[in-house]
Amino acid sequence: QVQLVESGGGLVQPGGSLRLSCAASRSIFSINIMAWYRQAPGKQRELVATITSDGRTNYADFVKGRFTISRDNAKNTVYLQMNSLKPEDTAVYYCNRRPVQNNLWGQGTQVTVSS
Repeated sequence: QVQLVESGGGLVQPGGSLRLSCAASRSIFSINIMAWYRQAPGKQRELVATITSDGRTNYADFVKGRFTISRDNAKNTVYLQMNSLKPEDTAVYYCNRRPVQNNLWGQGTQVTVSS
């Protein structure tokens, strides 16, 4: 069973950048679509970005042009580069496959955008 561990979150000022990592306990090569999700306080979890095993990406409208998802199958890691961060990007960020596999949820990593 794959386990996913997110890291890289923190406190950043508006306009700043962060790079999140999602490390898998074993190979993710066979997982076709990996994704980043986020959940803000009082809101439902939402999809942020997806990436296929051959590198095709897709983004939610609210992050297009600012966030970049990537994956390194050799390192069993998925990344989320976040630029031009806004206060509304504040949330706990999670990775999972798409469609979601409920037993893959990790603890997530907190991203707080505030001056």
